[in-house]
Amino acid sequence: MDRKRKRRDTAFVEQMARIAWQEFPGHFGGALSKLLVGPDNSGSSQIDFRISRYAPNAYVQEHAHRVQEQIYYVLEGEGVLTLGKERHLMRPHDYVYVPPGVRHSFTNTGTAGLVFLVVTTPADDEPQSKGGKGK
Repeated sequence: MDRKRKRRDTAFVEQMARIAWQEFPGHFGGALSKLLVGPDNSGSSQIDFRISRYAPNAYVQEHAHRVQEQIYYVLEGEGVLTLGKERHLMRPHDYVYVPPGVRHSFTNTGTAGLVFLVVTTPADDEPQSKGGKGK
């Protein structure tokens, strides 16, 4: 079912079931994501769009982005999101905007899966030079 996805420069429709779950660096304990739209499979360098499912007690370690902005939107389950020193209980239909430079983490503190959408822009966390390319 997992197939190599090619970069497309046109609109596309995809079946999420065809996309493999991955545990990205800095994610632990069954913190899995499917990269739905990003530079590797679309013509966009501006969007990284994922669905994530964290098993109970799974988490992404605390980190900050240099230039990226993120939005997390919770679909199912519950977890604790940290923003700097603040802790926020997140449940279905809660969402958060995380600007560049803000340290954050997300942990499933519930008894079932924590499912949420993540939108990140730009897709690369390297600052853009005046010529339009990273570094």
